Amino acid sequence: MNQEKSRKVASGYAMIAVLAVMQGVLVYAIVAALRAHSIGGVIAAVLASVVVLFLWVGLFMVHPNEAKVLQLFGAYAGTVHEPGLKWANPFFAKTAVSTRVRNFESGRLKVNDSSGSPIEIAAVVVWKVFDTAEALFEVDDYEEFVRIQSESALRNLSTTYPYEPNEGERISLRSHPSEIAVALCNEIQDRLEKAGVTVIEARISHLAYSPEIANAMLRRQQASAIIAARTQIVAGAVGMVDMALKELSANDIVDLDPERRAAMVSNLLVVLCGEEGAKPVVNTGSLYT
Repeated sequence: MNQEKSRKVASGYAMIAVLAVMQGVLVYAIVAALRAHSIGGVIAAVLASVVVLFLWVGLFMVHPNEAKVLQLFGAYAGTVHEPGLKWANPFFAKTAVSTRVRNFESGRLKVNDSSGSPIEIAAVVVWKVFDTAEALFEVDDYEEFVRIQSESALRNLSTTYPYEPNEGERISLRSHPSEIAVALCNEIQDRLEKAGVTVIEARISHLAYSPEIANAMLRRQQASAIIAARTQIVAGAVGMVDMALKELSANDIVDLDPERRAAMVSNLLVVLCGEEGAKPVVNTGSLYT
């Protein structure tokens, strides 16, 4: 594998001064040779001027958070990271590679979760190039490679976890976003390691059931919520009834036989568990009539 190696090159500003002086000297030499009617001197000075002009091609600019990959006749020669005006062998091919942090959002993928339910999912991936040689030489197009492999990793992750937590499953796509983000980031990083890319962050940006089952799943969620709420209400009501009976008995307020006790429990549960406010009926007669 091609791995990045840093290369030091000459300062472009110093080379401008050197080349300008050389060019001035050669112009003077051409004029002097013409005055002396020296054909050989003119030819030598002109050829030297052409060489100096070609040396100007070696100047190039490196911007902040950018690298220039140098190649000599197809062979990797090193990477320049230091920003500024630089000069290198004019025969070097210089390819710019951005090392800035970049991000993209994948398309909405339609996949089945681990329970087989069809869902729609998308993710935002934040990444940057850390090895310019691998990014250029190990894959054909590293930006397209990042996009395709990220979507592949997202699709694979979606089939590993359920949309919602089921019995015996503690982690799901909807209820554990932090854990899913870490798993997705690791999954993508494993696929992009060979491309010289590091994944900084990966998070799910869209998650929903597919339209064909969305209504059915919504009703199931509503039913689950109602059951959970009713369970809590009944548990609370039973506790309150038990507390009321114990307080009545402890303070010797009223002595209820089993039948009246059962009636009182029934009435209290109806009042406490009913969805609407109870309308009391005042009994002005005897309790046993």
